[in-house]
Amino acid sequence: MVFSSLEFIFIFLPAFMIVYGIAPKAYKNAVIFFGSLIFYSMGVLKNPIYILLFLLTILFNFIIGEFIGNFRRSAKFWLFLGVVFNFWWLIFFKYTGFFFTNINSAFHASLPVKDIILPIGISFYTFQNVSYIADVYRRRTSPEHSFINYGAYISMFPQLIAGPIVTYRTVADRLERRTHSIAQVENGLKTFTIGLGYKVLIANRLGGLWSELSRIGYQSISPKLAWMGIFAYSFQLYFDFCGYSLMAIGLGQIMGFSFPRNFDHPYMSTTMTEFWRRWHITLGTWFRENVYIPLGGNRHGTAKTVRNYFVVWALTGLWHGASWNFILWGLVLFGLIMLERFVIGGFLNKYKLFGHLYMILVIPLTWLLFAVTDLHQLGVYFLRLMPFIPQKAHTLFDGDFAKYWGIYGKFLIAGLVFSTPLPAAVYRKIKNSPVTAFILLAVFWGSVYCMYKGMNDPFMYFRF
Repeated sequence: MVFSSLEFIFIFLPAFMIVYGIAPKAYKNAVIFFGSLIFYSMGVLKNPIYILLFLLTILFNFIIGEFIGNFRRSAKFWLFLGVVFNFWWLIFFKYTGFFFTNINSAFHASLPVKDIILPIGISFYTFQNVSYIADVYRRRTSPEHSFINYGAYISMFPQLIAGPIVTYRTVADRLERRTHSIAQVENGLKTFTIGLGYKVLIANRLGGLWSELSRIGYQSISPKLAWMGIFAYSFQLYFDFCGYSLMAIGLGQIMGFSFPRNFDHPYMSTTMTEFWRRWHITLGTWFRENVYIPLGGNRHGTAKTVRNYFVVWALTGLWHGASWNFILWGLVLFGLIMLERFVIGGFLNKYKLFGHLYMILVIPLTWLLFAVTDLHQLGVYFLRLMPFIPQKAHTLFDGDFAKYWGIYGKFLIAGLVFSTPLPAAVYRKIKNSPVTAFILLAVFWGSVYCMYKGMNDPFMYFRF
């Protein structure tokens, strides 16, 4: 079940909110916990064992947190055990097939490679469990003594499947004491509707172009259409994931929680370094607090700083997927960030125009590495972007750009406009006006119509 579905909007969410609203204060976390388990179960109906795995990870990390808090002399051991337990499941489900496939390829072996289905949300709830036990170990937070409260924190359905990655210390007080009001519900519904519009009315529409290019074959598209395609994918990815994050934040507001912001207009950045401070902010924070700083950060000289950046970006690429294109993507980002740090960053930050021009080129090219998992096809697409490089002759339709611009151009323009801070600034000024209510109702029912007509796609980050 996804947020942008009729089942969620008209069945699950109203039923959950009715039960949550009438439940006494002392039982609201239990409603969140068990309601979220139902939500998760509906996503793993074909693999019910995954709900048991999910419950096992919640119970295990709850106990580990208690052990770390109560047995400080052996806290490092319990932390180590917890980290190994959590990452073992992530590595097994996400990377076993990738590992054996590459062993077979490298050594001409014939080891059996099973098609292991990745449990929904495992990348996200693994990181939240690890951040919790790490924060208890660092004494940033006290261990949670209520299993229901901890279960509600980990399983909370708004952020369970694709983030934001919420640390326990940011919601610990709200788990114990939170207020509910009509104003919170209203603001949450508005935020949810904006995210729904981002997903259904912009991301899904642009996704149609990327699907068209895949069907045509990259070798048969013109250079202009190839560039339009990767710009469309860049906007699709942004509005898909930003839309999901906004919906999660809105649902959290309705329930009295304040989830962290996950995007800060990243396409307005002038460097890739700045971009990754604005994109998927909670993931960047997790890697900084749990990998970069424990490795030493920038405190031990240039060589070790570069090493620490390399580790972070190699792991970032690998976290996104068990495929060489993701590893290559992470390493390219590492190279660009090091280039900015030691060579061109000062110039780009000083002369903003050049910074923006640089990012207009770099952002879609890096997302191309992210989008195309087959390295051969990735090479084909790169060649289509560079018509001045001699290439094999292919059948091309010279009018393909005009054809697809006529279909998708308006969505690209909408993506460009809504990726800037201008719409958000206007929204803040007219947020409580009747005009805004009318616009949001139009966005909501327009999205519902598109979902009813089957014009919907799964969230892209569900596969990570």
